Amino acid sequence: MPPALAAQLLDVGLLVPASAPAPWPSPVTACPVAASWGSAEHRAGIVRPARTRGAGATAALTAVFAIKRAGSSRTAMYRVTTALRAAASSCRRPASPGEATAAVLAVRRAGWHSPVRTACLEESAAAVLLLASRRLSVTWCHGVASDPVRLHAWVQTEDGTPAAEPPSTLAYTPALTIGARHQQP
Repeated sequence: MPPALAAQLLDVGLLVPASAPAPWPSPVTACPVAASWGSAEHRAGIVRPARTRGAGATAALTAVFAIKRAGSSRTAMYRVTTALRAAASSCRRPASPGEATAAVLAVRRAGWHSPVRTACLEESAAAVLLLASRRLSVTWCHGVASDPVRLHAWVQTEDGTPAAEPPSTLAYTPALTIGARHQQP
């Protein structure tokens, strides 16, 4: 390090003299969390989801796959969120917790048979489209949890309850939400 830069950093307190190299103390202490991409909570691909009626769920999941593949992979998330905003605008009433859970489970069951990636983004987006086809709304959430940094997408009902999600979902802070506004007939 150039001596002039070292002197400036010492002057402003960004550099501290030490007699020997030593590790820095952690700025924040927290309980370690095992990394998970949904497979620990949902055991993806290991446990077959319960049987549900799935023609609508299969159609919704297929629509999400088509939306993601319709253009550049760099703009796939933009296309998905645009479709979710359009779907949310057609909803007339909020989905009940039972309706939202049934939709998520139906999509999960359809995803079991899918030959392509079906993870939280695809499942949650397809659940929104499935419910919107019945003019029912939920809030789609895309959130982040820290240490280690993880991303997750899920749907929740009007009261903020995640639909068919494990308790670990509460560790995520929504960074983007779509929906939750209801139009009157």
